[in-house]
Amino acid sequence: MTKADLIDEVSRLAELTRKDSEVIVETIFDSIVRSLHVGDKIEIRGFGSFRTRQRKPRVGRNPKTGERVEVPAKKIPFFKPSKELKDMVNAGVAEPANAPHTV
Repeated sequence: MTKADLIDEVSRLAELTRKDSEVIVETIFDSIVRSLHVGDKIEIRGFGSFRTRQRKPRVGRNPKTGERVEVPAKKIPFFKPSKELKDMVNAGVAEPANAPHTV
């Protein structure tokens, strides 16, 4: 699913215009990115949590030339799915039990 697909799905399920749905999706993504940037952890119950992890500096290799390259330390985003999400994915459940059903 792409971001455009997600916007279309929000628009359809919430019965909003595509423009309003786009604002909602963009706002959620921007909020997650801003929180991770300042080092906050985001926890969405029943879905999972986002946080950053620190990577140590290391020596890598340029795959084309084989030359050694210093890779600096950096923060990377990390997502940990909740037990409920893992269970739904592994059980093949398409939607949560409390989600509205559409015909």
